[in-house]
Amino acid sequence: QGDITKVQVDAIVNAANRSLLGDILVDGAIHDAAGPKLLAECRPLNGCETGGAKITKGYDLPALHVIHAVGPIYDSNDVETKESQLASCYQNSLEIAVNNSLKTIAFPCISTGIYGYPIEDATHVVLDIVRKFCDTETGKELDRIIFVVWSNTDRAVYEKLLSEYFPSDTE
Repeated sequence: QGDITKVQVDAIVNAANRSLLGDILVDGAIHDAAGPKLLAECRPLNGCETGGAKITKGYDLPALHVIHAVGPIYDSNDVETKESQLASCYQNSLEIAVNNSLKTIAFPCISTGIYGYPIEDATHVVLDIVRKFCDTETGKELDRIIFVVWSNTDRAVYEKLLSEYFPSDTE
């Protein structure tokens, strides 16, 4: 639990909007902490589709890179599409990290704030994608995946569900 802008990893993931130009909450905090060069690098990227992700340098952040992942705005009338888009933005972020020879990555909770995705549903999607990715040869190239949550509620959900997807080997 903490501030993702303070995490020292190869890449932090930004819960970005489609413009990639900064906004509020995590997106705005990352842009503010990285400094104006981040915005300058994001402008020519021409945004990103929902479910997609793009990489930039980290500039003034402790992280070397920022992977901007665009999560869906939750819609209870279209859960299947939104789940697929959420899974895709995490999958794409992981693939970008490996394709850029990065070893450590930190994720915030994507789409669970103002985008309205229920935290428990989102966490199941996220942990399922990350578990499956870690079980691949490509996934083994990552040394560490960190989930940085902001609220006590988010933390409690992750603590409850992590062992379901990543059981302890101690028996």
